[in-house]
Amino acid sequence: MSTKMNVSSKIYLGLVYFFLYAPIIVLIVFSFNESTSTSVMSGFSFKWYGELLRDADTINAVKNTLLIAVVSSVCATVLGTAAAVGIDKMRNKYLRSAIMNTTNIPMMNPEIVTGISLLLLFAFSSQLLGIKNALGLHTLIIAHITFVLPYVILSVLPKLHQMDHHLSEAAMDLGCTPVKSFFKVVLPSIMPGILTGFIMAFTLSLDDFVISYFVSGPEWQTLPIRLFSMTKKRVKPDMYALSTLIFFVMLVLLMLINFMQARGDKKKEKDK
Repeated sequence: MSTKMNVSSKIYLGLVYFFLYAPIIVLIVFSFNESTSTSVMSGFSFKWYGELLRDADTINAVKNTLLIAVVSSVCATVLGTAAAVGIDKMRNKYLRSAIMNTTNIPMMNPEIVTGISLLLLFAFSSQLLGIKNALGLHTLIIAHITFVLPYVILSVLPKLHQMDHHLSEAAMDLGCTPVKSFFKVVLPSIMPGILTGFIMAFTLSLDDFVISYFVSGPEWQTLPIRLFSMTKKRVKPDMYALSTLIFFVMLVLLMLINFMQARGDKKKEKDK
């Protein structure tokens, strides 16, 4: 009986992985296809990677997306780490619970509701301040910080719960100021959580379409919005090449984070 269950669980797991990764494999394979066909492989070629480099609108959209993702994820990581430290130090459990519930709202709220709400907020603020161009780079960055911030907080908080709080107190007893104690003791202990939060914020910002669509304005086009505009006609094969490059970049980043976390865990075990 146990053998049958073991075989069926492996089959089920194999099917899950197949449906998850088969589309990505097909995408990678056809990014090297010489023709525009999505069913026949007519020959191996880097043609579409060259076409991608010559597509000025797509390259500009990639630059905009990367700029917004980097700025918003860095800001969200700093703010989220500070917020997590503040929440961790709260002694009133009811206040902590209320703040955590408030923090979870952007994660649970449908993106279309968040996007429309932010659009109305920016439009109202621009009229109040007399600003003509309400939407642009600044609204995109603010919107992305808003919806990725909870993910950073939830990544850092578990690391704060795991660390020994007596270490920072001991550092202050030995002459460290609270700020120096944070940077010398607390920050290295929670760094894996900070890095995880940063990567999550970066990938979520990179991938966002719904919220960006509402707050982008006419002059700033992100990559997801660019791809959406193509679906009205036809997605060009150079987008397969771009998607392949993004997939491998994110794969390398994920592997680096896992390596750093494993290295940190080994170091902790040796110190014990």
